[in-house]
Amino acid sequence: MRRLLAHRRQFAVFVAGGVLSALVDIGLMQLLIAGGAHYAGAATAGFGAGLLVNYAFHSRITFETEASPVNFVRYMCLVGMNYGLTLCCVALAVQLGAAPLLGKIVSLPLVALNGFALGKFWIFK
Repeated sequence: MRRLLAHRRQFAVFVAGGVLSALVDIGLMQLLIAGGAHYAGAATAGFGAGLLVNYAFHSRITFETEASPVNFVRYMCLVGMNYGLTLCCVALAVQLGAAPLLGKIVSLPLVALNGFALGKFWIFK
């Protein structure tokens, strides 16, 4: 029972890190757009900043490990996998006649669970 509670707590911290990363991503994008930057550059900068915050947060806080080139490369592999998973969910929703947004929403818990499991047992082990 204690192990289950520990995993639940760690997953809650993981989700909090994801929310923080999303806020950094969106906040920086909006700040840059308000400052006159082109939306594509602003979205790219926001995405990059959110990705780095996410990696640092999960490395140091969620999984309590040191950042390293090896776990960063693994993390980037996870980013690619989760991107592909998201695209598959969106494409499936469209193929079934639903809105792309439904596929994106369906992908969110799948991406979170995949990210937590691979973070815990492969990236930051």
